[in-house]
Amino acid sequence: MFDLKLIQNYYSKLNNKMLAVKHKVNRPLTLSEKILYTHLDSEIQNYSRGKDYVDFKPDRVAMQDATAQMALLQFIMANKSKVSVPTTVHADHLIQAKLGSKYDLKNALDINSEVYDFLSSVSNKYGIGFWKPGAGIIHQVILENYAFPGGMMIGTDSHTVNAGGLGMIAIGVGGADAVDVMVGMPWELKFPKLIGVELKGNISGWVSAKDVILKLAGILTVKGGTGSIVEYFGDGAEKLSCTGKGTICNMGAEIGATTSIFSYDDSMERYLAMTGREEVVSAASQIKHHLKADQEVFDNPSEYFDEVITIDLDELEPYINGPFTPDKATPISKMSNECKENNWPRKVDVSLIGSCTNSSYEDISRAASIAQQAVDKKLKAKSEYTITPGSEQIRSTIDRDGYIDIFNKIGASVFSNACGPCIGQWSREGAEDNKKNTIVHSFNRNFSKRADGNPNTHAFVASPEIVTALALSGDLTFNPLADYLINENGKQVKLDPPSGLELPSDGFSVDDLGYQKPADNGDEIEVVINHKSNRLQYLEPFKPWNNKNITDLKLLIKARGKCTTDHISMAGPWLQYRGHLDNISNNLLIGATNDFNGKVNYIKNCITNEYDETSKVARYYKNNNIDSIVIGDENYGEGSSREHAAMEPRYMGVRVVLVKSFARIHETNLKKQGILALTFKNKDDYLKIKEDDSFNIINMENFNVESKIMLEIVRNNDVVDTIELSHTYNENQIDWFKAGSSLNLIAQNISNE
Repeated sequence: MFDLKLIQNYYSKLNNKMLAVKHKVNRPLTLSEKILYTHLDSEIQNYSRGKDYVDFKPDRVAMQDATAQMALLQFIMANKSKVSVPTTVHADHLIQAKLGSKYDLKNALDINSEVYDFLSSVSNKYGIGFWKPGAGIIHQVILENYAFPGGMMIGTDSHTVNAGGLGMIAIGVGGADAVDVMVGMPWELKFPKLIGVELKGNISGWVSAKDVILKLAGILTVKGGTGSIVEYFGDGAEKLSCTGKGTICNMGAEIGATTSIFSYDDSMERYLAMTGREEVVSAASQIKHHLKADQEVFDNPSEYFDEVITIDLDELEPYINGPFTPDKATPISKMSNECKENNWPRKVDVSLIGSCTNSSYEDISRAASIAQQAVDKKLKAKSEYTITPGSEQIRSTIDRDGYIDIFNKIGASVFSNACGPCIGQWSREGAEDNKKNTIVHSFNRNFSKRADGNPNTHAFVASPEIVTALALSGDLTFNPLADYLINENGKQVKLDPPSGLELPSDGFSVDDLGYQKPADNGDEIEVVINHKSNRLQYLEPFKPWNNKNITDLKLLIKARGKCTTDHISMAGPWLQYRGHLDNISNNLLIGATNDFNGKVNYIKNCITNEYDETSKVARYYKNNNIDSIVIGDENYGEGSSREHAAMEPRYMGVRVVLVKSFARIHETNLKKQGILALTFKNKDDYLKIKEDDSFNIINMENFNVESKIMLEIVRNNDVVDTIELSHTYNENQIDWFKAGSSLNLIAQNISNE
C-alpha cells in the first residue's frame, strides 16, 4: 500500500489543525474549505474567495507521460537531488489505439522506447514512482492506489480532479506548478469560490452518474465553474458509488472548475477496502466529522456557498452532449428533434466506452449487461464498438469475470489500458478523408478534431450504457427507454435497463500492477539525452524582462471563438514531441481560427504580407527576432492543462497574450512561462484589432499589482487608439515575469541558498 504513513500522519494531526482553523475563521466550513485550510503553507486567516492568492502545501504530485517530459526537464534545471513530496509518473498518453491492446502496446514500446527510458531513469534517480506503459490511465491508477479523503494533490493533467470522488482536493496544473511542489516550494492558488450542488433522490434505470455531470455542464457551460470548487452534497450524493462520484468530478474539468469533491461516506469506505486500503478506512473513521462539511452548511447551503444548484435525480434522464463542445446538453428524449434540426449525421459509425472518465468496474459491468442482452436477444453492434480499460487491475478483473468475452460476442475491440482515442491517440481508418460522421463515446471532451483529427467528426458524450445501446442501434436518435430494435430474426426487441455491480464480488484481480519503485539513492543513476534526438531536448532558460515597455509587437493571430489548448498545441501525432520544445512548437496555434478570414492555420505574415501556416509565421518572427502578440476570445485556453500551450508561444517569441477571458490553468501557465497574460477591460475592444496593426504595451516601467496597463494600437505608423487592459498578477507572479519564468526564479532562489 502506498503513502500509509503520510495519510496516518495527516489524520493524526487533523483534530488540532481544525481547532486552529476554527479558532481563526470562526464559522462553519464546507469540506473544500476544511481541506484547503489544513493544507495552508501560509498564515491561517479568513481568506476572500476569488480574490486572495494563497500558498498551499499539497500532499503529492502526479504526472502523465506527455506532460511529465517537460515537467521533468524543468525539474532537472532546478538542481535538486530528489523530489520533496511523493510523486508519480504514469505512462498512459503515448499508446496509440489501432488494432487492439496487444499490438498497440507492443508498438508503443517500440516507437516510444527513448521517452520511456528517459521517464524511467529520471523517476528512478529523483525518487519518483513510475507506472509503466500498460499499467493504466493516470486518474484511474490514482483512484485505485493514492487518493485519500481529506488529502490534497496536484497533477499535470486537467482531469486530476477525478480524485475528488474519494473526497480529495485534486487540481490540474501545468508542469511548472508541479516543479514548484517537487522542489519543496509552496504552491500558489487564488482561493476558490464555492459552488454547492445538492443531489436529491436516486438514480435508476438508464440514468447513471455520468448524466449528473452532463446535465450540470448544460447548466454551467464550459466556463461556469471557472475559479470555483464544485462541492456535491445531499442524500442523492451519498447513494452514488465512489467511482460514480469520480466520473462526476472528472468531468468537472469540462465546466472549468478548479476541482470537484464529495464528502467521505460509506461508498468510499467500500472502495478503499476493496482496493486494499483497510488501514486508511480505520484511520479515517476516527476523524470522519472532519471529512465532510459542517452540519450548518447542509442545513443552510446558500449561506455558505457562492452558488447553489439542485439536481433531482428522480427526475433526471440520460443525456447526450455535443457535438464539438461538452456543454451542449441534450436529454435523450429530445435528441431525435435536435438531430434533425441541426442536420447532425444520424448514423453512428463508432461507439467507444472506457477512458479515465468511465472505466470503473461498475461502468463496465453495466455496459456488459446491455451487451449480454444483445447476445440473448440476437442483436449485433451496428457500429464499431471499442472498450478502453482504465487500468490493468480493471482489465484483468473484467477479463476474469467474463465481461470481455461478452463484449467480443457483439464484435467489440479492446484497446490498451491507456488514454487512446480520448486524447487523439487513435489511428482511425479513413479519418484523413475528413468525411462528415458521428461517433459517440463515454469520454470527457469532444472538441473538433480531438478524437481522430477529422474536423467533420461529430463527437457526442454519453454514459457507457447509452453508448452501448447506440452501438447496437447504429442510430444517434435511438432512445432505449422507449424505442425498439429489430433483431437478426426480424423481431422487435426492447432493451431492459442496465444492471451491474458497484465492486467485483470476488475482489480485484491483477498479476502485475506495472509499478516501478524508485531507487533509494539515485546519485549514481545517469540520465542521458541524445543531442540528436527529435523527441527530447534539454531546456534553455527564457530571457528575463528588461523592465521596459513592450513595443513594436506584430500580430501573430487574432483567434476567433473557441480556442482550447488543443487548438493552441494539438495532441494526437504531436504527442511524440512533448519532450522537444523546438519540434513541438511547429504545431503552435495550428487549430485556431483566424478572425480575419475565418480559416484555420492560415494567417498573414505582417512583414512579408504573405499568408502561411501559423507556426511558420511564428517561426519567421522568431528567426528574425520579431516579438509578437496573440489576441484571443472568451475562455481562451480551456481544456487540457498542457503547459506546451504556454511554452510554445514563449519559445516562438510571443510576448503577450491578450484575450477577453482566460481559462484558469492556461492563464497560470502563461504567467509561469514569462508571457504577459492580459484581458480587455472592455471586451468590445477586441473588435478594434485589425490584421496589419502593431502594438505597444505601455505603463510597464513600474509593473505592480495596481498597474494600469495600456495598449497602443499602431496603424500606418500612427497610434490610432489607446485602450485599457486588465491583469490579475500578484507580487509573486510579477517576480516570475521579471525573472523570465517561474523556473528562472526557482533556480535563482536555490542558487542563493
